[in-house]
Amino acid sequence: PWFLIFAPKPKLKMQLIKLTEKLPEKRRKKKKKKKIKILKANKKLIKIMKSKSHNLVGIIMGSKSDWAGIMEHCSDTLKQFGIKHDVRVISAHRTPKRLHKFLKEAEKNKMEIIIAAAGMSAHLAGVTASLTTLPVLGVPTESKLKGLDSLLSTVQMPSGIPVGTLAIGKAGAINAALLAASILSVRYKKIKNRL
Repeated sequence: PWFLIFAPKPKLKMQLIKLTEKLPEKRRKKKKKKKIKILKANKKLIKIMKSKSHNLVGIIMGSKSDWAGIMEHCSDTLKQFGIKHDVRVISAHRTPKRLHKFLKEAEKNKMEIIIAAAGMSAHLAGVTASLTTLPVLGVPTESKLKGLDSLLSTVQMPSGIPVGTLAIGKAGAINAALLAASILSVRYKKIKNRL
């Protein structure tokens, strides 16, 4: 080693030996730090990989009665394409706080499309579009005026609040799922191959 060339005094020699003993210890600490960094990076990668299996579409409806015979067909169509989705009953009028919470979670969890179904005054799709930048597809459901009131409430959005409005009832629910699949197929080849 280099310290023997200078032939130092015994006291100095002991100090140098101690220093050289500490060097491998420092190297071990550096290696530990590198390992910790690699482990942290791997954990992030695992989280990212897990997040790939997150729900891409959120189906929300104004009431439970919108499910049977209408929005269940939307869910079934998404399943045919292997598109993971979340289904919730949320009312723009009765549970506005739940809607706000759902949309915050949707953006945080990287959901990509919201399908909103409602009847009568049918403000769910419009309110949803006003609170998020995610694409919102509106499905008017049948009501007292055979769904015409729902259709007009969903389609007549003011400038700056876009809602992609589909047909009334079952046909609209199926087409909403197909349109969502078409939008997602731009990014996901597996979905494109199934279209």
